[in-house]
Amino acid sequence: MNPYMRPGLILAAIIVLFDQWSKYWVVETVMRPQGVWETPFYTSTRIEILPFFDIVMAWNRGVSFGIFNTDGRWNAILLSVLSIAIVIGLLVWMRKAPSRMVTLALGSIIGGALGNVIDRIRWGAVADFLDVHVMGHHWPAFNLADSAISIGAVVLVLDALFARPSSSKN
Repeated sequence: MNPYMRPGLILAAIIVLFDQWSKYWVVETVMRPQGVWETPFYTSTRIEILPFFDIVMAWNRGVSFGIFNTDGRWNAILLSVLSIAIVIGLLVWMRKAPSRMVTLALGSIIGGALGNVIDRIRWGAVADFLDVHVMGHHWPAFNLADSAISIGAVVLVLDALFARPSSSKN
């Protein structure tokens, strides 16, 4: 096993745990109206935290930024299967990753993807609740899993652009 793989897998597990804990807290405690337990798909008020940041309740049945966000009954299943296939591919990549940074980036993406798969299996949609806005313009609501995926992807791009080439001579 790649010696860098263990930290990546640990990071993935930590991200899944924190993502699921945060979603449970927001969905079940913060946003659920008192006495409403029949369905998690309710609307609630916006909770202002900072002038540019709110907690909201948004259900994304699609992928990033609400792409393919329809009520199609196969969305959750198809997107979950696709996510699992991507995770498997990322795990294969992680086994061959050349550095700790790459394995941590892959672990971040894997943890985020699995956190969102758990939502699709549990609720049929992904719970998004972080709302960033400036002067009336809102970034699409997101969650910790989405943040982990984005950060991991940025780190992979930066690594690809700025990593030092191998010093071995051909």
